[in-house]
Amino acid sequence: MLSETAKQTLEQWLKDPSIDEETKQELTGLSGDTNELEDRFYRELEFGTGGLRGVIGAGSNRINRYTVGKATQGFARYINESHTGEGKPSVVIAHDSRHFSPEFALEAALVLAANGIVAKLFTSLRTTPHLSFSVRHLQATGGIVITASHNPPEYNGYKVYNASGGQLVPDEAERVISYIQDVASLADVKKLTQADAEAQGLLVWLGDAEDEAFIETVAAESLNRDRIAAEYSKDFNIVYTPLHGTGNMPVTKVLERIGFTNLHVVPEQAEPDANFTTVKSPNPEEREAFTLAMKLGEEVNADIIIGTDPDADRMGAVVKDKEGKYFVLSGNQSGAIMTNYLLSQLKERGQLPTNGAVVKTIVTSEMGAVIAKHYGAEVFNTLTGFKYIGEKMNAFEETGSHTYLFGYEESYGYLAGNYARDKDAVLAAMLICEAAAYYKSVGKTLYDVLQELYEQFGYFLENLQSRTLKGKDGVAQIQGIMTEWRTSAPEEVAGIKVQEVLDYSTGIDDLPKENVLKFILEDGSWFCLRPSGTEPKIKIYFAVQGENNEDAHTRIQRLTDAVMGHIDR
Repeated sequence: MLSETAKQTLEQWLKDPSIDEETKQELTGLSGDTNELEDRFYRELEFGTGGLRGVIGAGSNRINRYTVGKATQGFARYINESHTGEGKPSVVIAHDSRHFSPEFALEAALVLAANGIVAKLFTSLRTTPHLSFSVRHLQATGGIVITASHNPPEYNGYKVYNASGGQLVPDEAERVISYIQDVASLADVKKLTQADAEAQGLLVWLGDAEDEAFIETVAAESLNRDRIAAEYSKDFNIVYTPLHGTGNMPVTKVLERIGFTNLHVVPEQAEPDANFTTVKSPNPEEREAFTLAMKLGEEVNADIIIGTDPDADRMGAVVKDKEGKYFVLSGNQSGAIMTNYLLSQLKERGQLPTNGAVVKTIVTSEMGAVIAKHYGAEVFNTLTGFKYIGEKMNAFEETGSHTYLFGYEESYGYLAGNYARDKDAVLAAMLICEAAAYYKSVGKTLYDVLQELYEQFGYFLENLQSRTLKGKDGVAQIQGIMTEWRTSAPEEVAGIKVQEVLDYSTGIDDLPKENVLKFILEDGSWFCLRPSGTEPKIKIYFAVQGENNEDAHTRIQRLTDAVMGHIDR
């Protein structure tokens, strides 16, 4: 039986003259599936701090052109109120390779245009970091990108950006959410036709000029550009997979621009594919996503394998270990390697600033922080989400207090340079390939470098577990898990005393309030519980520091088993 809320909302959709007949027929065809209709209509698709993300389909709790239009109507009000410059406000819009991404991008553009905002829309798919860069480069008032990152094919999403090129932080997002809630009905969403928007100069198409600006800006962040073509490139092989997403063009162009010549793109995954046909999940955090790339890597004797997710804001890397077997670097390991490479190179050239800063999230390994401090950089912690790293970058830029050097999070997101305010897999692909080529020139692989870093700075090891709990019941389950751990915190875990409990929902360490719990144990290990802001899952992060590799693995397994045994009981 449908809840009263779902029943009323469904009836409103079926009667609304602004909703097309095809959508109504889709809903009518589900009349016998009460559970499906309940899930589609028991709530509005939640607009979180990052925007919308949900399953594609008809309904208030689905992503479709109506929910995109309503969100854009609220965002348009925010943009008009935020605009302080001369002329009309403008918003840059990009989209990935997913189902309906081009349609949703155009829908957003036409709603913005109807609200007097110039929509600057890319002619075809572009990466999320390209969007962030372009907002800054074109001095726009904001940005929108249509993407669901590495979610399954049935998902899509809608992320919004402020004038700095960063995703909205909580106080900004709360304003947009309130404006969306003020849109009483779908009939209140304004929209121009494409012809009218173009004729009025309110729909502008972006292309080659913006691409060149982005490619050259990223390439300019190279530390050894002059030596790659001259010394490194000849016997250095790269295998790359864009996993059917947006990364192919920018990643290959940047790598070629700085001098790499032996670049092999996985042919089966080179073209955009909304179904991500060759992988279970288009996620470079997972070893399975690299199956075809590893096969090609063996054939061409690759020195490094890299992959980017569908919107190319996350980058994963694979290297060979001492036995010649493929070793997938974790986000923390790649981050530590890039931090060390970047800071050591700057120091060697006498270019390391005295007020340098490295920024990471509270669930990211401390290994990168220890390395950064070794080189004299100050380390700043933020909540999870690159928008907070971007916010720190803005503060540094405004005050001049620090020089931003590198920011990263354990979930494979990295950024060096001030050209964007979101993680950039294009930059990360360039930086880690450059690091691998440099170290090869002195007789080391990235695996060798990682072992040396462990020897020098400590055997840090991390783990991540997640539990996906879909639908209305799943939301309640996740809330129940957080409530239990918040109100009944254990005194010890895996035989180790709990030294401190950090409840970020209360607002600590000058950070915004967020539903995150972090437990720090007496031996320095920690674990953290965080419901995802964009997916129906809860993530549990673990970190330890061992006396050696074997000890670290024993500690992490013991800690993981103890915590997950309680959660899964």
